[in-house]
Amino acid sequence: MRVNEHPVLGQLAEAPEVTIEVDGRSITAREGEPIAAALLAAGIRVFRTTRRLGHPRGLFCGIGRCTDCVMIVDGIPNVRTCVTPVRAGMKIETQRGLGRWPEQK
Repeated sequence: MRVNEHPVLGQLAEAPEVTIEVDGRSITAREGEPIAAALLAAGIRVFRTTRRLGHPRGLFCGIGRCTDCVMIVDGIPNVRTCVTPVRAGMKIETQRGLGRWPEQK
């Protein structure tokens, strides 16, 4: 599902492949690509659910302006995955509702 050659942007630049964990499942991603791009390439479409009704949400604007793509990344809620680059070893979770900050110790 990854776009390797775009009609306007051209050929996808080379990047090392890394492994990230999404809801306990390991997926391969390209280092530096937006998290949302890696998820879509892996067939993952639901990034969060809404607070009141639990409706699924995924990529919408793709430029960091809306909050439809927010997820919990390395324990931090409300991370906009469309503008956050992938790095090796990230732990990403589907966010339910508003998300919760980790407890301070």
